[in-house]
Amino acid sequence: MPAWAETFRHTLFLCLLGFSLTGSAATAQTSDLVSTSALRVCADPANYPMSTKEETGFENQLADLVAEKLDLPVQYTWYPMATGFVRNTLTAKKCDVVMGYAQGHELVLNTNHYLTSVYTLIVPKGSALADVTTLTDPALKGQRIGIIAGTPPSAHLARNGLIAKSKVYNLVVDRRHESPANDMLDDLVAGEIQAAILWGPIGGPLVKSSYPDLKVIPLIKEERPPRLFFRITMGVRQGEKVWQRQLNSLIRRNQDEINTILADAGVPLTSDLGTEVMEISK
Repeated sequence: MPAWAETFRHTLFLCLLGFSLTGSAATAQTSDLVSTSALRVCADPANYPMSTKEETGFENQLADLVAEKLDLPVQYTWYPMATGFVRNTLTAKKCDVVMGYAQGHELVLNTNHYLTSVYTLIVPKGSALADVTTLTDPALKGQRIGIIAGTPPSAHLARNGLIAKSKVYNLVVDRRHESPANDMLDDLVAGEIQAAILWGPIGGPLVKSSYPDLKVIPLIKEERPPRLFFRITMGVRQGEKVWQRQLNSLIRRNQDEINTILADAGVPLTSDLGTEVMEISK
């Protein structure tokens, strides 16, 4: 599960949805809740490489694409991706879509997924770990590995006897003030750790934009649970079936353009079952 989605898993279960519509009343009302004058996006203002207030993230680019196809301007509601995010943005009807949301979470109604990615191992190019492709590789024994607390790869590190020496970085943070992923990669460059494990849509773009001497290795060969690949959707309000179907159609018709945006950003894309890395032709 991606780091920002894991924040939901650990903290957002405390939030109340405060939104309940049933039967024909739901159908009548939901169409009135979605703006027809702008694509109203709920987003974190400091969540690079996904979203930023300066609109430099790949989710900002995806929002631009969706808005272009709908012939609407983009309008943002900014809120940190932590406790209260959905309640204070989407459920409060201040915006109509979250551009990136893990498939299956009940706080939102998920669209069809537009992205499947996987956790990655990040190491210095040319290091003794550059050919490692699984967390069971003996070359990792005795190495200090950076890991975000509570993320699925932690279980793999523990099972393989790698957790004791690992350096753990915070999961639930306000990205306006703290950036665990950047801190981890800075420590890797400085030699404080020998490898880093990050969710692909975070680690891939960060390495591509700012860490040219690092190598990103998608962990697609892990055979034991927990799984390390996840499907990402857009999230809309519960009950917004008409809006969900409209976005599903838009995703289906524009998947190639979506893939290009993601690949250009450095996001490692995989098959739906996370077993192979997709090569995107440009």
